[in-house]
Amino acid sequence: MFKNLFSKSVSLAVVFSLASLSASATIVEFETNHGNFQVNLFDTTTPKTVENFLSYVESGHYTDTVIHRVVPDFIVQGGGFSFEGDWPLTKNQTNASVVNEPVYSNVKGTIAMAKVGGNVNSATNQWFFNLVNNSSNLDSQNGGFTAFGQVVGDGMDTINAIATINRCNEIPMTDFTTAECTAASTPGIENFVVVYSVTIVDSSTVTDADLTPAKSTYNPEEPQQPNSGGGTFAWLTLLALVVSSRRFFSK
Repeated sequence: MFKNLFSKSVSLAVVFSLASLSASATIVEFETNHGNFQVNLFDTTTPKTVENFLSYVESGHYTDTVIHRVVPDFIVQGGGFSFEGDWPLTKNQTNASVVNEPVYSNVKGTIAMAKVGGNVNSATNQWFFNLVNNSSNLDSQNGGFTAFGQVVGDGMDTINAIATINRCNEIPMTDFTTAECTAASTPGIENFVVVYSVTIVDSSTVTDADLTPAKSTYNPEEPQQPNSGGGTFAWLTLLALVVSSRRFFSK
């Protein structure tokens, strides 16, 4: 009898443990010099991507990184570069890439992983926010981009405001004129959109119960969309275009 009770107890413990894992969800907060906002992550349906993202969060990788790319009516991108006092931006070290999980659609308000063009499983530390519904492009391009969370509350107000800042090429910069951008002018950190930190604010279960993310429109049997530069690492060529002797950005 004791053996049966012990066996049942162990079985129940395993069930509850698995249930807890399957129901877990996480809310993180981005603190920036242009305001804070929160993102609810899709832990259970894009687990590898969320685990990868949180590994960077917990190591402090995103501390004092800058938003390095804004394309109006498309995306706001960050996670991969820091400003250390001079051009070019410093590319941050990455961990191993993560397997693609194109479960959800790249609709307005979702956060997704950037990756190398033509390489489906190449996402590392960079992410982007979809400013509009990009499903017709990003759900099918490059095997589909993994949307792994959704901005909650009024967070998109902050992200949309960042998207309206004047840009030096694609980098949003305040109090930095077009003339300065195209000359040998060195900005200060205050000119950038800085992500001070990304922190976990709620790791309790089922924080995503009220979310209704759209399923991805990706169909592997349909022809792939050609790379449009959206969310891919095509922007890495940006660094090659930062000529150190002139210290300006150009396309």
